[in-house]
Amino acid sequence: MAMMTPEQFEESLKKMTPRVFMNGKRVESVLENPNTRTVVASNKASYEWALDPKYKDIMSCYSPLIGGMVNRYTHVSAGREDLVKKAEAGKFTAERLGTCIYRCVGYDAFHALAATTWEMDQNLGTGYHPRFMAFLMMVQEKDLSVAGALTEPRGRRDKKTLDWPDPYLSLKVVGKNKKGIIVRGAKINISGAFASHELVVMPQSSHREGEEDYAVAFATPADAKGITYVCQFSPYSAEREMADDPYELGNPVYGQRETSMVIFDNVFVPWERVFHCGETQYSGKIVARFARTHRMTCGGTCKVGFMNQIIGAAKLIQEYKGLDRVPHINEQITEMVVLRETGRACGLAAAHEGAEDPPGSGVYLPDEIMGNVAKLNICNAFWRAMALAGDIGGGLVVTMPSLKELKNPEVKDYVEEFFSFGSEEPTENILKVHKLLQHWTAGLHGVGTWHGAGPVMAQKIMLQRVVDFKHEKDLIKETLQLINK
Repeated sequence: MAMMTPEQFEESLKKMTPRVFMNGKRVESVLENPNTRTVVASNKASYEWALDPKYKDIMSCYSPLIGGMVNRYTHVSAGREDLVKKAEAGKFTAERLGTCIYRCVGYDAFHALAATTWEMDQNLGTGYHPRFMAFLMMVQEKDLSVAGALTEPRGRRDKKTLDWPDPYLSLKVVGKNKKGIIVRGAKINISGAFASHELVVMPQSSHREGEEDYAVAFATPADAKGITYVCQFSPYSAEREMADDPYELGNPVYGQRETSMVIFDNVFVPWERVFHCGETQYSGKIVARFARTHRMTCGGTCKVGFMNQIIGAAKLIQEYKGLDRVPHINEQITEMVVLRETGRACGLAAAHEGAEDPPGSGVYLPDEIMGNVAKLNICNAFWRAMALAGDIGGGLVVTMPSLKELKNPEVKDYVEEFFSFGSEEPTENILKVHKLLQHWTAGLHGVGTWHGAGPVMAQKIMLQRVVDFKHEKDLIKETLQLINK
């Protein structure tokens, strides 16, 4: 079939029956619940943009796998140009959604699995790569949304997996037969999975001999029997549940980041959807290739788009308050621009310096050093941008009244007068911009940015592994003509 329309995407979700819980209650419909609906809206926008003549060059591409155009979020990069377009798509979706595009983790997982299944087949004689490519072809032909699932609850870090009292704190295979495998365990902090068609599951970490049951990667329908979603619930979730009008909120349509724990309670997976099972020496390669790809996404693309929202809100508030010529505020906004452009430069560098990995696979991954630098840089840059925006926005960002007061005859006139700043801009608009900035400076994205694709120490450890300093040392030896002994 051709790429789905936004309406067809929404209709396709009506046919699914995921088991979802939020705030102690069963979510009967992810399309109608005000919080889960934001995930539907975000993914739905990606279908709209892929068909829009203005944006289709970013959001769609030609796939030789099916011989036709596909949504970019179902594609595997086959060259540096693809990686650059991937970076552009990440920024584009983030700055327009103001939250996650929930298809990005699945998109990055495709790269890791395409590369590693090819390598396993070459070295071990397995048949995983044709299985995975058949799955990917199905995803492209049906234009499916796919969520990625990596992170696990895990036991004490000072004990080996096999020494944990609860063996299911890491997802594991608990049964095999001629038809497939059975898995049990959980994945946590999984973004938007309940409003996707499919889940692609990868191992959490590298595994050693004896941990074969934990070395597993597969795909499953998001509403497969035995899968349960337990969703986050924050003050922003409660606010959205209670809102009479979503435009009272900081991000009316797409909301805050929505994640869940995904529980696998003896879930059956047929062999044709299993892409890694027991080959412990390759679990770490799947994780490393996923991280390499996802850190470019988190560091150099989506957070750049988020900073465009933050800068735009800060600039409007500056203008509303008549602070256009105040030097320190202009310096703060300039600093935010520098932080944004540094992140963007790292992301584009990771794409432009990308390479085929492993050689011969046809899969291009971002440059490992620049991808990690992009994510490491953005962790601190994003916190700094939020702090600067909070300073420009002032105390009103966190003390503002509800926009409902603009409809309250008892105080409406007071609110309109005293929050107008003497500006010609309608007070409603001024308050909405402050509310949007509250969404960023006092919301969920700071910690989410720090930990998404791995916290700071993960990037530092990876850089210590991949940078060997040979080039730098050789430069000095040549410069000083040091004698080799």
